[in-house]
Amino acid sequence: MLNIEFECAAASDVIKTGCLSLDAGNRKEAETLITKALGVLQENGIYAFYLYMKSKEKKVYEIIESESKKILKTIIFNDLDTTKEGCQIASEITDDLDKMLLAKDILERVLVYSRYHAKTIRG
Repeated sequence: MLNIEFECAAASDVIKTGCLSLDAGNRKEAETLITKALGVLQENGIYAFYLYMKSKEKKVYEIIESESKKILKTIIFNDLDTTKEGCQIASEITDDLDKMLLAKDILERVLVYSRYHAKTIRG
């Protein structure tokens, strides 16, 4: 049986590691960017979340997008092609409402954990 909580924590840890690769002046910015991505996801959904990430050219967003695709593949969509753009993936997963809502919940959880991780690395 898959432990969803553990998988979300592991994905957020990868995002934290990506934040650590930023210089000290950008750690606060990483927290802000994660919070903005979470806000878009919560208010507008998965498609808007990936579209927002695509519109930004920040390393943190690349890391978040990559990890979000991986965790969706691990937990829900075993046949998900993680090489596709996030917007295309979002369009594909809307076929099943239950899975889409679960995907949104999982992504929210990963971003909340990531935000807390970013808070801990402030220097």
